[in-house]
Amino acid sequence: MGSSLEPIPITSQKHDPAWKHCQMFKNGERVQLKCVYCGKIFKGGGIHRIKEHLAGQKGNAATCLQVPLDVRLMMQQSLDGVVVKKRKKQKIAEEITNLNPVSSELGFFDNDVNTGMELTGVSDAIEPVSSLLLEDGMGKKGGERKERGRGRGRGSVTSAKAVVTMGSGMLLSRGKRTNDHIHTAIGRFLYDIGASLDAVNSAYFQLMVQAIASGGSEVVVPSYHDLRGWVLKNSVEEVKNDVDKHIAAWARTGCSVLVDQWNTVMGRTLISFLVYCPEGVVFLKSVDASDIIKLPDALYELLKQVVEEIGVRHVLQVITRMEEQLICAGRRLADTFPNLYWAPCAAHCLDLILEDFAKLEWINLVIEQARSITRFVYNHSVVLNMMKRYTFGNDIVEPGLSRFATNFGTLKRMVDLKRNLQTMVTSQEWVDCPYSKKPRGLEMLDLVSDQSFWSSCALITHLTNPLLQVLRLVGSKKRPAMGYIYAGMYRAKEAIKKELIKREEYIVYWNIIDHWWQQNWNLPLHAAGFYLNPKFFYSFEGDMPNKIRSGMYDCIEKFVPDLNVQDKIIKEVNSYKNASGDFGRKMAVRARDTMLPAEWWSTYGGSCPNLVRLATRILGQTCSSIEYKRSQIPFEQLHDTKNCLERQRLSDLVFVQCNLRLRQMVDKNEEQDPISFDSNNILEDWIKGKELCSEDFDTLNWMAIDPPSDNARLLGTSDSEIEDLGAGFDDYEIFNRVKEGEEENVESM
Repeated sequence: MGSSLEPIPITSQKHDPAWKHCQMFKNGERVQLKCVYCGKIFKGGGIHRIKEHLAGQKGNAATCLQVPLDVRLMMQQSLDGVVVKKRKKQKIAEEITNLNPVSSELGFFDNDVNTGMELTGVSDAIEPVSSLLLEDGMGKKGGERKERGRGRGRGSVTSAKAVVTMGSGMLLSRGKRTNDHIHTAIGRFLYDIGASLDAVNSAYFQLMVQAIASGGSEVVVPSYHDLRGWVLKNSVEEVKNDVDKHIAAWARTGCSVLVDQWNTVMGRTLISFLVYCPEGVVFLKSVDASDIIKLPDALYELLKQVVEEIGVRHVLQVITRMEEQLICAGRRLADTFPNLYWAPCAAHCLDLILEDFAKLEWINLVIEQARSITRFVYNHSVVLNMMKRYTFGNDIVEPGLSRFATNFGTLKRMVDLKRNLQTMVTSQEWVDCPYSKKPRGLEMLDLVSDQSFWSSCALITHLTNPLLQVLRLVGSKKRPAMGYIYAGMYRAKEAIKKELIKREEYIVYWNIIDHWWQQNWNLPLHAAGFYLNPKFFYSFEGDMPNKIRSGMYDCIEKFVPDLNVQDKIIKEVNSYKNASGDFGRKMAVRARDTMLPAEWWSTYGGSCPNLVRLATRILGQTCSSIEYKRSQIPFEQLHDTKNCLERQRLSDLVFVQCNLRLRQMVDKNEEQDPISFDSNNILEDWIKGKELCSEDFDTLNWMAIDPPSDNARLLGTSDSEIEDLGAGFDDYEIFNRVKEGEEENVESM
């Protein structure tokens, strides 16, 4: 790269996903973009041209040959979604304009421009429902409230600066000072009510600001009774209408009942029931199970009631945690309703496997050594800033889906940044740092310089990363994991065997996996998901194990009660097996590795309609419970309330809150601040401070921490790792251990 190219930071205002995969430089007066994968420099065309380059879209840019497949697919989806996003923006703008018309003529603002009025573009974060976000608070009802509000002094906001949103995305602003005033007001409100600052990440936050802005300086805030009354009522009706659409889909696609269990701060055991289908996931209700959680019979009755409430014919499976009483209740439920399965939560099983890995003495020792490094770094602002500079903005801890996923994900992150950390502790900046001479600093220097420590970290990473990949897969909100989970666990065991080679070494880890995964190995739904995934089915070398074939046929018998239809499906299975007809077309063959399994069946299975219906129902299900933020949702207050009317109101509030969160739930690779309170739960063991000397308190200063770098290329994880799962299956020993229904004691092998 020429020395005349000057790097330019990519600011946080640049939201297009392609900005994360390029770098920006200034060459004289011209701005140029560089692909981070192949190094190609674009002298024009902007970010859209980079996106076409990464997506492999021919026309304006050459195709990048080194871009990872997941990034290519993401760029293709982004290009395809441009039109959809524009329509969403237009729809939001029209709704706002219809409810509170604003002239698009600049003359309309003649009296207001000088007061700090700002026009901001419409966010594409999420498509709102106007009845929820912009209910008639600015219309007829709002007019009545406006008159009442003007006489309230403190309730009036007529003195506030006006901010107006237009669909055009124009900006009229007095500059940073106006934004500072607005941001300070928002911050003061959140601080006063004690809300999580993570609230600003809600998809509804920006939409709320825009709705307020569209009302101009005359907008009146809702009262306490408004929010408890007509606003909540309208929100309940809107969410129920959305849930009704999912209910209509259950008859078509089938659904999975997710039993989400957790303990509250006050010691209660609460259970929430959610329903998953390809259309999305919805929250049904929450139950206080403190008195029955140890009673399998009572749990069975509760599960039975929920299944009947949903509709027995719609439910394909009920997923619970691995507690013994839930296993008993789930198996009894499957006996009562022969058309559904009970399944253990795959994410919980994987977490138990990782927990047992972490209990092994040598692994636990390495984790504690690594924690001594991160605890030192994240409790001293000078060292933290230095680390961020040497790692180009990356953190050395990685929040996972659980504490144990965090342990092994952080070890991998540290291995990835090994050279950066070694460069830091051998730099003059480190030598000059007063903390480097303290006992913790000297301990960090010894560890980062110790090759045996890094060798152990690398080995642990090789043993556990395949399991982390599967855990991220089953916890994904982007795609159903049913067609991948069986192959994912196969690959995890295969990777461990190849890493350790000797049977007496790898069998220790296989035993842990088999102990917890036995329930899932024997689950016909997972076997059928593997069988019906063309990526794996057609890459399998040799005959498909009987266990997998029998799982497929078991699902046919369970989900298709009509014997005539069963016969048709079996004939269609033979066409699939032999790749005859449409299954053998060149386009279908090419699409096996790139399309999601359910989409592939819908596209290329037209000659086998009965099998397509069954395949899409099975492949469209999840393997685990869905994680969503329960903080700030008044579950405990709901079950504490003794007044019947208030209890009903709180029940509706919880119903709305949970479903709004589930509606906007997506996978994010955004970096969290590890030392924030919001991240503290799963990162506590990695960032908590030790006893501090008095001189430490004189030099500690959280305000001295550098802000995140906008131009950093952050490390992250991706669901693209599942693309490695289908390269062929040549180690039959792993499949043979679950073949033919054997339950072999592996310790005797």
